[in-house]
Amino acid sequence: MIQRHIRIYILFAHVLGLNFFSYLLTTLQAQNSEQQAFFIKSIYDEALEKQQSYEWLYFLSEKIGGRIAGSPQSLAAVEFTHQVMDTLGMDTVWNQACEVNYWYRGARERVRIIGNPHIGDLELRALALGGSGGSGPGGVSGEVIEFKSLDEARANSSKIKDKIVYFSRPFDNKFLKTFHAYGSAVDQRVHGPSLASKLGAKACIVRSMTGRLDSFPHTGGTLWEDGVNPIPALGISTLDAEKLSALLKKSPVRLYVETHCENRGKKTSYSVIGEIRGSEKPDEIILVGGHLDSWDVGGGAHDDGSGCVQSMEVIKILKSLGYKPRRTLRCVMFQNEENGLAGGKTYAEESGKRGEFHFAAIESDAGGFTPQGFGYDGDTSRINQYTPYFREWDDLLSPYGLHITKGGGGADIGPLRSQKGILFGLSPDSQRYFDYHHTENDRIHAVHPRELALGSAAMASLVYLLDQIP
Repeated sequence: MIQRHIRIYILFAHVLGLNFFSYLLTTLQAQNSEQQAFFIKSIYDEALEKQQSYEWLYFLSEKIGGRIAGSPQSLAAVEFTHQVMDTLGMDTVWNQACEVNYWYRGARERVRIIGNPHIGDLELRALALGGSGGSGPGGVSGEVIEFKSLDEARANSSKIKDKIVYFSRPFDNKFLKTFHAYGSAVDQRVHGPSLASKLGAKACIVRSMTGRLDSFPHTGGTLWEDGVNPIPALGISTLDAEKLSALLKKSPVRLYVETHCENRGKKTSYSVIGEIRGSEKPDEIILVGGHLDSWDVGGGAHDDGSGCVQSMEVIKILKSLGYKPRRTLRCVMFQNEENGLAGGKTYAEESGKRGEFHFAAIESDAGGFTPQGFGYDGDTSRINQYTPYFREWDDLLSPYGLHITKGGGGADIGPLRSQKGILFGLSPDSQRYFDYHHTENDRIHAVHPRELALGSAAMASLVYLLDQIP
């Protein structure tokens, strides 16, 4: 059949006066592109018709719930995703142990304005930040001192002792990309409490990390310098932050703060890994993954249950379509991204010891909203080698609203950079992501099944195209 096609190509080339080899290459490329377009369409048909990822996400978010690393819920999520992968027909599924630090929230936290001449007492909606210290059963109280930045706090260090420090800088909503707005404000949450404790504060509160005015406080990780005592550290809702800042302009404000947090030390937890061995290049790995842990409030539906179920659905879609990968496909549910990155670091260390090469790694950790494309990063020489393919793929992916752009990756796959593969991050529409990020409201109702399935299809399409690279 191939010889017959070649004879036909030679005849056409002779008749048209074309160089045979140039004509043959162009024709074969056109055929290959047509086959790829057809297969990508079949990926989307499968994903949108079945929408399996939403059923898995419902179980993670609503039956298991918040899955902070080291907790019983996180171990239940390990068992659940291992069982799911066992049903997908993978060659191997295993758990990879890692050591995580188990921070425990304890009883409900409280933040209350007390004895104010304008409003009397008022409860503020708050969540202890990950890593927060406990106040003890009697709580702590003190006068509030407000700062817009860490530098402003440092400049007023002599005024902080025995006060409750309040970092109130809001998101800069002029940023088109909400992740940039998050990056412009999150230093207050990550480093503010440690600085406040170092300067003698009793407690620290932070305006929640969202550009929206609402009543949901946000948690999230905070880091303590070595030797610094963890004081109570909490996020308050943006509406309450607005009230508090307005009240501070009128008169001094005193707060009562109560937390029952404790650090329960090191625990053994697990990342879950499933693999399909490649038929031609088994030593080149294409990874898809998300992080299995979440904060202990809400259901971790967008962050990052979505990324986990999408990664598993990539495997299900390709298996359902009978696709035989040339390279090894590996699905990883990373553990402990939220407060330590133990899963990602351990995975990279073990991979390095085995001398593995990750040809590409794709992470989904930006929510289950409508996908808009992928950002990529990695070793310059590798990127230069493969960007011509990315440009060719634009014609295949743009009908689905997808584009591949420079700048991406993810926290869990970042440690694989030394292997000099290509690192991709799925880029969904991020405008509503920080309405739910790290809140009690991050539950299944916030995720649309169709948008979630579109993300699975986008990732499966990129895996397929990467696997087709000669």
